[in-house]
Formats: sequence, structure tokens, C-alpha cells
Amino acid sequence: MTVLVVDDTKENLTVIGQLLRPYFHVRVANSGQRALQAACTDPRPDIILLDVMMPDMDGYQVLQALKEQPQTQDIPVIFITALDAEEDEEHGLSLGAVDYVTKPIKPPLLLARVRAQLELKKARDWLSHQNTYLDAEVRRRMVENELIKDVSLHALATLAEKRDNETGNHLHRTQAYIEALMERLRDHPRFRGELANFSVRQRIAKAAPLHDIGKVGIPDAILLKPGKLTPEEFEIMKTHAAIGAEAIGDAIAQVRSAWPQAQAHGEGGDRPLEFLEVARQIAGGHHEKWDGSGYPRGLAGEAIPLAARLMALADVFDALITRRHYKDAFSLERTVQIIRDGRGTHFDPDIVDAFLSLTEEFVHIAAHYADHPAEAA
Repeated sequence: MTVLVVDDTKENLTVIGQLLRPYFHVRVANSGQRALQAACTDPRPDIILLDVMMPDMDGYQVLQALKEQPQTQDIPVIFITALDAEEDEEHGLSLGAVDYVTKPIKPPLLLARVRAQLELKKARDWLSHQNTYLDAEVRRRMVENELIKDVSLHALATLAEKRDNETGNHLHRTQAYIEALMERLRDHPRFRGELANFSVRQRIAKAAPLHDIGKVGIPDAILLKPGKLTPEEFEIMKTHAAIGAEAIGDAIAQVRSAWPQAQAHGEGGDRPLEFLEVARQIAGGHHEKWDGSGYPRGLAGEAIPLAARLMALADVFDALITRRHYKDAFSLERTVQIIRDGRGTHFDPDIVDAFLSLTEEFVHIAAHYADHPAEAA
């Protein structure tokens, strides 16, 4: 442990230095300015014994300067001074000194007080290091848990796509389309209340791959049929939206039952439920239409959750621009025209406008995550 002794009198430096050297590494400074320099150079002092009455810069000024610098503000300071009035001691302690020793010093008393303060500093440093380690460990585990959650969700969503002879790239594409739309719309007057918040955008993007999770409840004979579905079959196919919403709704109920504090308001408490609620909205609402002619609930306009409205356009674009087992890929021109024609009927008009300004970016996303090299039109 290193002790810095500051005094403008050589004799005092000698006496205190001789007392402490058998037990500590001792450095000395004979002025306030030199004390400040020594406090910032290696070996850094673990404690400073500071005289008050010094020319040019007294001990009080030195302590104030130490407290103003991040690298020295936590070094404990003991005042050693001939000023023995009660108000002098109170003033020194009020400035942040940890102790106040009057001259002439009593060697055993000074040594005991130095040791006591160094033990306290050692304990504080240990706690600080432990807290730093624990904070880092918590952050590491949060990142790890978030990664596990994302991978698990994507694997779950991919199960539904695999049953439909789709690849995981459909999930990547639609997620990227939604991210592009949200970025474009986050300052729009109608949407900034939700999309200006990064956490909201992130929640929607991460929930997007679960949009067709309800397909796990559709029979293979209908889900994998290569030709056009009969009206009866199409009615069954349409139930995948309600099935998905119901399944995620059940998950929400289970979370509430198993984890009652998740119902509490606040940054940490309701985040899992917020994510699941967004996933439920997307799964159940991405086939709703702006004019109310969609399914499963026939919602119209802004009664359709925003996340579902974004997913509706992203899903239709990807279904049109890529080859499916029941259809060939449409050209970009035809795809864009179909979406333009759906403005105000199938899709939220402002979301269509955002798409039209992002067509090149959508094409780039489709090419980047193409299932086959020739698939992106």
C-alpha cells in the first residue's frame, strides 16, 4: 500500500515517513501542487496524509482539487495539522476528509488511523470490483439469454414455415421489410408515438417471424396442396391466423399465472408480456384488411394493430415476389402495382406510401435473402 505524505516542513515529512516506512511504501510532497502531481502518477497513493497550513495552496484547496478529479476523488485523505479548534476539524471533514489528526502527532494513534482507513479503502475497492464484475456478468447473461430467446423463437417460427415448404429466408425477408418500413415511418405524425421508440420497433421486428405460427394447426393436405384451394379448404386455411393468436394468447395467460409480477407496470415487469402481445397481434391480424374485408375478425382501419398492418404488407410483398409451391414469382412491376392498388383497401395508405419509397430497398432485401439465385425478380 502507498501513502503520500504532504507537508511543507521537511522535519515533519521525515518524522512521519520514518514512522510509516516499516509498514507502507511512502511518497512525499512538500507543496500542494506537487501533491496533486504525485496523486496522479504511479505508484498512485492509496491514502494521503495532508497538512493544512501550507503556502500558496493550503490543504483545504488541495483536497477540493483532489475531489474534482475522477482519478483522485476516491483517495482517502487524513488532515494532519496544528489547527485544533473544533470548527477547523468540522470544516476539514465537511470537505471530504476521512479523518483529522492534530499535531504534535502520537505515532501509535496515527499508525492506527492510517491502517483503519486503508482497511476501509480495501473493503470499498473490493466491493467496487465485485459490483463491476457482477454488472458485467449480468450484462453478459442478459445478452446470452436474449440470443437464446431469439434463436428459440426463430426455430419455433421456422417449424411452421417448413410445414409450408417455405424456408427460413421468408422469415428473414419479412422481418427486414418490416424493419425498413418502421425506420421510414418512425417520424411520421401518425406513427411516431409508437415507432419513435427503439424498444417498440425492436419488439415488433423480433415478433414478426411468428406471424404464421398458426400454420402448425392446418392439415398437410390443405397446407401443401399444389393447386388452388377449394372454398372449403380456404376457409380452413384462414383459421391459421386465429390459431396462432390463440396459441400465443395461451402463452400470455401461462406467463401471467406462473409469473404474477409480469403483470406489473414498469420497464422490467411487463416486457415479456409486451413482446408476446405484439406477437399475438401479428399472428392474428396480418390477414386483416384496411377496409374491413380481411380475416379472422374483420377489423378495419386503425382497429388493426400497427404491427399487423406492417406485417400485412411485408407478407403480401414476399408472397408475390417469390416462388411458392402453388405459384410462380410475380414480376416486380406486377407486385408493386398490386400493392399500389391495395392502398386504402387492403393496406394502410401511409404504409403503402412508405413501401413505394422503399421499393429498391425491398428488392435488395429479397435478393439478399433469396431462396434461390433466380428467385428475386
